[in-house]
Amino acid sequence: MTHQVHAFEPPERFVAGTVGPPGERAFFLQARGGGRLVSVALEKVQVSLLAEKLEELLTEAQRRFGVDLPELAPVIGDNDPLDTPVDEEFRVGTLGLAFDVDTATVVIEAIAAGEVEPEVELGDEDDEDDDEDDEPDEDLDRLRVRLTPQATRQFIERARRVVNAGRPPCPLCGQPLDPAGHLCPRHNGYHR
Repeated sequence: MTHQVHAFEPPERFVAGTVGPPGERAFFLQARGGGRLVSVALEKVQVSLLAEKLEELLTEAQRRFGVDLPELAPVIGDNDPLDTPVDEEFRVGTLGLAFDVDTATVVIEAIAAGEVEPEVELGDEDDEDDDEDDEPDEDLDRLRVRLTPQATRQFIERARRVVNAGRPPCPLCGQPLDPAGHLCPRHNGYHR
């Protein structure tokens, strides 16, 4: 089976966004550039962790390589909805991050979730076709995006806004509040 690598180096637009009402939102990463539009689905926690790890990556790049980081701007950046149509190319299973020192850019790679199937190999163990260096998910679709530190900061800020725009948390237990309330474990199951 062939796999696709959707590369945007750099994209015209790369954002995290959602489709649907709070409580039923589907999260997406979306890249646009060169007349192409690619949307990949992922979980809310993946978006949150991606923003957190990108911030850590920028801080480490500044510390180790002396990269000039843009200041946090009080101006709200891209707040537009996702471009339509939002057609899911694949569901993200793994996210990879790297900093390219030569170009001073951040590389984000979203790799499709793989089907876990036991592999049965028949034949000699000394087969020359086996490469120890091959990645186990090399035959999975992926989205690769290369961003400047400024574009990375803008992505981080938008991703945090998207994650925090959901249902407000219960002040007692921290679980999301539905419009009709929720059964709070701190109130022994009574509605809040």
